Amino acid sequence: MHNQAKLTLVGAGPGDPELITLKGLSALRSAEVVLYDALVHPDLLQYAPEAEHIFVGKRKGCYAYQQDQINELIVSRAYSHGHVVRLKGGDPFVFGRGSEELEYASKYGIDVEVIPGISSCIAVPAVANIPVTKRGVSRSFWVITGTTREHKLCRDITLAARSSATVVVLMGMSKLPEIVQIFEKEGRSNLPVAIIQHGTLDNERIGVGTVNTILDVVEKEKLSNPAIIVLGEVVSSRSELNRVRYEAALKEFV
Repeated sequence: MHNQAKLTLVGAGPGDPELITLKGLSALRSAEVVLYDALVHPDLLQYAPEAEHIFVGKRKGCYAYQQDQINELIVSRAYSHGHVVRLKGGDPFVFGRGSEELEYASKYGIDVEVIPGISSCIAVPAVANIPVTKRGVSRSFWVITGTTREHKLCRDITLAARSSATVVVLMGMSKLPEIVQIFEKEGRSNLPVAIIQHGTLDNERIGVGTVNTILDVVEKEKLSNPAIIVLGEVVSSRSELNRVRYEAALKEFV
């Protein structure tokens, strides 16, 4: 007889498997079924060796399952197997549709729990030595999805471009030319920009420029998804840190 039907939404973190929480690992160890997304590091599945592993993510626009199918799969597996862990990249509630899955499972009387994850919107810039806030530079930050359900650019980008906040765009690489155009229209052509591909992983790649040069940087460096876009004066902190490190090393050498 299976355990009581339960759904646990687990944030897998930004990519590096060591950035999942201890509580997230504990949930994986007790899972009977793991439904995981494309951005989840495969090494994390080893913490649930006896569980059924089902890939429900998407790659290059190809969906393994539509969202309504994932919702139904959660319910059916919870009743047939017991504990279902829905393993999502980053945090389940940051553009992860976690709340939809939670509400759907709850309608069927399934126990639910959320274990937050480290979101890529903060962690990926941090690992690249870019703080999303910095005293005297940026007192707030926006986190915006690049593409809406209608596959259009989120209108909040325009509001963000008018602010002094750091702007972090997730899932926005296909809309980068439009984003650049909006910031240029607001007179922000010289604003620093960073594109970080495969953030926190060994194959991480970073391109840094300004609003009016970043498209050339992306083309030259051949940057593509999965990547995040960071726009703001805080991007300069990366080069500033490198400068400080260089000067410190130079003094030590001398």
